[in-house]
Amino acid sequence: MNINRDDGAIYQILGSILQQLYILLHMIMSYQYMYGERDGPVIVPCTMVPFLSSIDTVSLFNFIKNLISSPAFLAPITKDSSTKKYMLTIYLKTPPQPTNLLLDLGASFTLLDCLHTCGSSPCGSPQFLKNSLTRKPPLMGQPVVDSLSMPVTDGVNPGQLGSIPEFVFSCSKRSALKGLAKGAAGFGGLGRSNLSIPAQVSNSSSESLIFALCLSGSPSAPGVAFFGSSGPYYFIPEIDLSKYLNYTPLLSYPVESTVVSYSNPSNEYFIGLTNIKVNGKPIDFNRTVLSIDGKGYGGTKLSTVTPYTVLQSTIFKALTEAFVNESAALNLTVREPVKPFHVCYNADEIMSSRVGPTVPTIDFVLQDDDVIWRVLGSNSMVRIYHDDVHAWCLGFLDGGAHPKTAVVIGGHQMEDNLLQFDLEAGRLGFSSSVLVHGTMCANFNFTTNNNLR
Repeated sequence: MNINRDDGAIYQILGSILQQLYILLHMIMSYQYMYGERDGPVIVPCTMVPFLSSIDTVSLFNFIKNLISSPAFLAPITKDSSTKKYMLTIYLKTPPQPTNLLLDLGASFTLLDCLHTCGSSPCGSPQFLKNSLTRKPPLMGQPVVDSLSMPVTDGVNPGQLGSIPEFVFSCSKRSALKGLAKGAAGFGGLGRSNLSIPAQVSNSSSESLIFALCLSGSPSAPGVAFFGSSGPYYFIPEIDLSKYLNYTPLLSYPVESTVVSYSNPSNEYFIGLTNIKVNGKPIDFNRTVLSIDGKGYGGTKLSTVTPYTVLQSTIFKALTEAFVNESAALNLTVREPVKPFHVCYNADEIMSSRVGPTVPTIDFVLQDDDVIWRVLGSNSMVRIYHDDVHAWCLGFLDGGAHPKTAVVIGGHQMEDNLLQFDLEAGRLGFSSSVLVHGTMCANFNFTTNNNLR
C-alpha cells in the first residue's frame, strides 16, 4: 500500500515519537545509574543515550515506509525515429525475457504477436486460459496468462526485477498488428481497463492504481514509466518532479459501450480543455466543440500513438492564425510549409533557449484560467532537417471538420513533461515542460540499486 499522508507531517510525528523515546530512555538509564546497585551491571550505559538523538528521522521514515509498502515498478521508454512512436520495455516469461511493446496510452489490454516473439510456442508455453470443454490452447485473440516482470523502484533508481505472476494479455497475428514500431513485439495497453498494465500491476502488488509517464525528447536516451507510485520521481540533478505537478480531472467518456475491444473510447484518457491561448491571448473559435456530445463527438484526449497534436479544423485555423500573428511581432516570417505541417519558419531566424526555440507560448486552459498546461517551443515546434531544408514547423495538424475527438494531444507535446495518471483520485497530474526546472525526461538514473527488491 501507499502512505497517502504528507511526508512532512509523518516526519514530524516520527520526530516527536523519537524525542519522547529519547527522554523516556534517558530517565530510565539515569535512574538506574543513580539508584541501582553500584556493583551490579548497568544494562545500557548512559553514554549510549546521545546516539538516539542523532537518528535521522527522514531515513527512519523511508525505512518504515519500505517495510510496509509493496514495491513500485518502472520501465524505460524509447522512441522509434521512423514512426515517431514510443516503446515500453518490460520482461515476459520465466525466466524473464526483455520485450518491447509499443506504448498505447488508450488501449484496453496488451496485444502480442506471440509466435513471432517467442518461437513456435506462444511466449514460452505460458499457462493458457484453456477452453473448459476442449482443454485446448486459445485461438488468436483469446486471453493468455504468463509472468510479467519489471524493475522495482524507489523513485531514484531501478532495483531488481519484481514479478506480476499472472499477467493477462492477448495474442494476434503479425499481419493484424498494424502500425508497430520496428523492434516491437506488440502493443502495451495502459488504458482505463482492468486488463491494462497499470491495473494488473495494482491488483497484483496491492499498490495504488496510479502511473506516470515521462517521454524523452532525446533521440538516444530513454524516458521512463512508473507504475504504482505517486512519487517521488527523481531526475538528475536530484530533482523530484512530483513536486511540480498541477492537477485536472480525468473525465469519463459519456457514451457507454458493451463491446470489449482493444481500442475503446471509454478506456481512453479525456481531460476538460476549455480554451487555448497564444501568448496569453485566447484564440477565437466556437468552444462548444470542446465538449463531448451525446454521440461521443468532441472533447480532448491524450494519445501516445498520435505523433503530433491534432485539432478540429476551426480550432486549428484559429490557433495557426494567432500563432503567425504573434510570431510576426518577433520578426519571424512564415516560409513555404513542409508536409505534414502548415506553418514553418527558417531555422536560422529563430533563436534557441533551454526550453527550445523562442516562439510564442501556447497554453491549454483546463478547468479554469489558473490551471494551464503550458506548451513552450520545445513542444510546440518540430525541427525539419533534410534535403537542404532547415526549418522549424508548428507541430499541430488539421484533423478535419468532423473528427471523432476535437483535440488529440500527441506524443510530441507530451515529451519532457511528467504526466501522472491517478485512477483512484480520477485526476491527471501534469508538470508542463520539465526543462524549466533544469532537467529532462532522459535524466532518470537507470543505474541499478541491487538493494532494492
